[in-house]
Amino acid sequence: MNFTMPIFSAALPEIFVLSMACVILLVDVYVGKRFSIVTYSLVQLTLFFTFILCAMQFREYPQAVITFSGHYVLDKLAVLVKLFVLVTAFFCFAYGRQYVNYRNISRGEYYLLGLFSILGMLIMASAMSFLTIYLGLELLSLSLYAMVALNKDSGLATEAAIKYFVTGALASGLLLYGISMIYGATGTVEILSLEKMAVFSPAQTAVILLGLVFVLAGMIFKFGAVPFHMWVPDVYQGAPTSVTLFIASAPKIAAFAVLMRILVEAFPSLHVEWEHVLVVVAILSMFFGNLLAIAQTNLKRMLAYSSIAHIGYMLLGIIAGPNSHQGYSAAMFYVTTYVIVAAGAFAVIALLSRSDMEFDQLDDYRGLNTRNPWLAFIMLLLMFSMAGVPPTVGFFAKLGLL
Repeated sequence: MNFTMPIFSAALPEIFVLSMACVILLVDVYVGKRFSIVTYSLVQLTLFFTFILCAMQFREYPQAVITFSGHYVLDKLAVLVKLFVLVTAFFCFAYGRQYVNYRNISRGEYYLLGLFSILGMLIMASAMSFLTIYLGLELLSLSLYAMVALNKDSGLATEAAIKYFVTGALASGLLLYGISMIYGATGTVEILSLEKMAVFSPAQTAVILLGLVFVLAGMIFKFGAVPFHMWVPDVYQGAPTSVTLFIASAPKIAAFAVLMRILVEAFPSLHVEWEHVLVVVAILSMFFGNLLAIAQTNLKRMLAYSSIAHIGYMLLGIIAGPNSHQGYSAAMFYVTTYVIVAAGAFAVIALLSRSDMEFDQLDDYRGLNTRNPWLAFIMLLLMFSMAGVPPTVGFFAKLGLL
């Protein structure tokens, strides 16, 4: 069997992030809490230079490159997702810093765990096999579980972390079981090999569809869509706002890329079957997400239910994709605009929260225009965008989907 040397330059952003994470981990041990600005600055510089490396890959690799024995791909989707993830993460760390300082949360751990989860997201964006998808997903998930529990003095945060961990472990088990069934039926975990098969025998199709249902269950959990949405409100409310800001944004884009790889690239021939599953998930997510959001008095819980509904809208684009490829681009535009708007909303909550008060109840926002007109105006725009009121970006995102 011939061994082909991998194209390491294609994975340069991931290699750089991993190397810097190890360096910053050592630096953080020696500089201590007094100079936490050093850790923060190094993490932000890492994201900045990684963004440049990803942007350069647009020119260096105009065509899709598949390397690492078919487990890694570098194409326009991968690069675009990575760029969005890095920009969103940079924004999250910048706006979450004040909150982390006020709450006396372990600052070094917050930034480092965030950096490792970003590495997981970058791997997910370029995953070209179920093995790589699982590797990236677990790296992301394990970091997020620990980030939710960073506020050790909060009982809500500890409860949220346990709920997130237990349900996340269940979702990972479902995903792995589905992957094992697909591997048993086809003899491969590589997306390119599955795409080339195109036609499956009736026996293969039955096993693959059953496996795909389990895989979709695992992915729907990561999105936080109905019926695997139970963890979303509790985690959004219980986690420190700086962590909620991070969870609600960048991971959604990476999960979208994985869903595109699995459904659109691996199983285009089974689009009728997986469309039926997504139709049910989308309708239930839009209905229950919007309905339950009305009854909330906690802003973070309200935004959590709103995120469930928005994932339902995004799935409409993927459902329409096989008939019109504009559906995929509309879905990607929708998920990126939602992520920007959600990150902005949680950033406002983080900026308003003080050391003695968590600014997360709807009543806390009464009279905000008198106290801080600028932030009140920004929050108004963000809420209008989430609702899809013209001429905000949320309106154009929904219009594109429809």
